[in-house]
Formats: sequence, structure tokens, C-alpha cells
Amino acid sequence: MAVDIVTFGCRLNAFEAEVIRGKAEGAGLSDTIVINSCAVTNEAVAQARQSIRKLKRERPEARIVVTGCAAQTQAAMFAGMAEVDRVVGNDDKMRSEAWQQTRDAFDIGASEKIAVSDIMSVREMAPHLVDGFATGLPRVFVQVQNGCDHRCTFCIIPFGRGNSRSVPMGAVVEQVRALAERGHAEIVLTGVDLTSYGADLPGAPKLGMLTKQILRHVPELKRLRISSIDSIEADSDLLDAITEDARLMPHLHLSLQSGDDLILKRMKRRHLRHDAIAFCNQVRRLRPDVAFGADIIAGFPTETEEMFSRSLDLVEECGLTFLHVFPYSPRPGTPAARMPQVAGGVIKERAKRLRAVGDAALRQRLQAEIGATRDVLIESEGQGRTEHYLPVAIADERVGSIVPVMIAGSDGERLTV
Repeated sequence: MAVDIVTFGCRLNAFEAEVIRGKAEGAGLSDTIVINSCAVTNEAVAQARQSIRKLKRERPEARIVVTGCAAQTQAAMFAGMAEVDRVVGNDDKMRSEAWQQTRDAFDIGASEKIAVSDIMSVREMAPHLVDGFATGLPRVFVQVQNGCDHRCTFCIIPFGRGNSRSVPMGAVVEQVRALAERGHAEIVLTGVDLTSYGADLPGAPKLGMLTKQILRHVPELKRLRISSIDSIEADSDLLDAITEDARLMPHLHLSLQSGDDLILKRMKRRHLRHDAIAFCNQVRRLRPDVAFGADIIAGFPTETEEMFSRSLDLVEECGLTFLHVFPYSPRPGTPAARMPQVAGGVIKERAKRLRAVGDAALRQRLQAEIGATRDVLIESEGQGRTEHYLPVAIADERVGSIVPVMIAGSDGERLTV
């Protein structure tokens, strides 16, 4: 049996899952399940543990290897699970030798489970061109950056991913070209702290320069999309690209986290409320049809009802369409975990209200699309997405094709044609 990957968390994990599959199978592993874990919330860690137990019941003979951010930050906990055979570090998982060592350990019945190196010592990043993406798969990811040099008080991810490091521009361009030539219509640039791209490279190129280089040197690329960014770090070249090239999709997902200035300061974020609103207004002037998404945390320590109301109001003031709501979850070892906590019931109630506001904002945007002509990327039979990442119910079986359609209506969750 082949290597099966179960992935939790971010788009970067989804990309890395394909790298892991290739390297693990190349090392000769079989009948192995790899849990590629996430550490962003306590719930994400609990989901990984539940999955491990369930999979072991279903496939008792399979080896189970745990990797990812939760494995990096809580290796001993996973190693203590009877169902787990090996714990591989977050940088190690991208290296062929780690999977060869895993196979060797299985062959000799080694008792040591943990193979996790010091993530903070990693300073460089090798490009990984994924061969496992099926030809014609509509949307694929390219990892251009990893790690984070910032220390937001709620976040454990820098300790799971290490310091910020970037893939050289030339290597990124070559990856994008190769994927475009294979027939992938849309490529998404992804990373942990994407707008910090290039600070560790010679000449310190920024994300905007990388974006322009891709668009300039890969004319056959149909669509380029950028995953989550920190708006305060968005550079002028990135804004130029948004304005000048229609192949750069008019959809940006922002790491906002809160709409209240005092909470943002306690989070140790680098922007304030007015910065977020000003950025959205600026981009909307450059690309009037742009759609914004955002991460927002509900119930951060010390958050009062008045503070929370500013996050609710931010949805309208920034004109957000997609909301990714995180009920605050204290991560061990982070400064926020030591701050006065909001009651769990209050956190859940605020998250519910925030999601309701987000759902209403999405419905409003869907309604506003009626009558417009949009270019829809067919993702699967019956499902596509517009340039703005809005889902479309469409009876077109040409998966991977981009087709112009007139938007006829909305069912409240998707556009219809």
C-alpha cells in the first residue's frame, strides 16, 4: 500500500503534503499514514490526535508518522501515543534523508520515536517542485517562503516553522513556469509570512518584485493568486501588479486579527485599525472589484464587548467578503496564554456572531455579482470559482478550463449561472 497523507491546517501544509508523499515513497515506505499536523489552535491539535486514534483502529497494521507544526512543538506528546510509530520535525519532513531514516528505524524496530531537529537553526530554504500534482489540476500551490520573524503574542507558529526564509526568485519563476506548462491554470503563492518574502535574500527583493517577475517571465500563466498577506508589509510593486496585470487575481486575504487598537497592541501586531481600513480603500481605488478576506480572532484575552464590537464593525469598514474566524485558543508558552482570559462561553458566542456577520457579507457580495460576466475556473464537475474566489455552481465538465459566464443568481452560498 502507498503512503497516505492526512493534512490539517493551512495551504502551505497542503503543498508540503505532496512533497512529503514523494519523499516518503521514494524512501521505500509503504502502508504508512503520515499526519501532517497544525498547531494554530488547541482544537487543531486535538483533531490530529483524534484522527490518529481513528486511523489506527481502521488500519491496525499501518505505521503512523506524525509531522507538521504540532509535531515540532509537541513532539513528546505525540511520541507518547501508543498509536504513533515516529515523529518527524517540520523542517525534517521536507528532506529525503529523514524519510530514509524513518524506514531504517522501522526495519530494525528502533524504539526511539522522535526525529525532530532544532527548527530555529534552519536559515535557508530549498525549492521543492512537486511532481505529484496531477496534470491539469486546476489550482496548485508554490511555496515561496517559510517561517516567521515576528512574535505575535497569541501565535505558536514561529516555534513550529522557525525563522523567515525565502526561495530565490529565479527558482520560484522556474517552478511557476514548469507548472504552467503542465496545464495548471491557477497558481497560488504561499508561505507562513508571505509579505516578509525576500528579506533574507541578496538585495532583499520583496513580494511585489517576485510577483512582477513571475508575471513578466511566465506569459503562459493564466492566473496568479496570492494567499494570506500582512497588509502593513505590502509594497508598492505589489500594488502596481494588482493594478496593471489582470492575471493577478483581485482577491486578497488579510491577516487582520482584530479591529480594536488596544487588542492589536496586546497581540503585538504591527498595524492599527486605521491602517487596515486605509489599505483596503487604497487597493479598492486601484482595483475597484477586489474581494477581501481576513483572519479575525474572537475573544482574545482582555477583549471587552466594546472591543469586540470594533471587530464586527471592521467587516463593513474594510468591505470584507470572506471571514476566517478563530475562537481564541491559548497556546502553551505564548505571552497571551498568561494574560487575563475571556470566558470560554463568551468566546464561542462572539465567534458565532462574527461568523454570522461574515456570512451576511458573503451573501451581499454574491447578490452584487448578479448580472456580471465572470471568468470561472472549473475546479470539479459542478463547481468553479470566479477571479474573486467566489464559488459558482456550474454544469461544465471541462475541469481546469476558464470559461466566461453570466452570473444569473445566488443560492446564498454560491453563485449560479
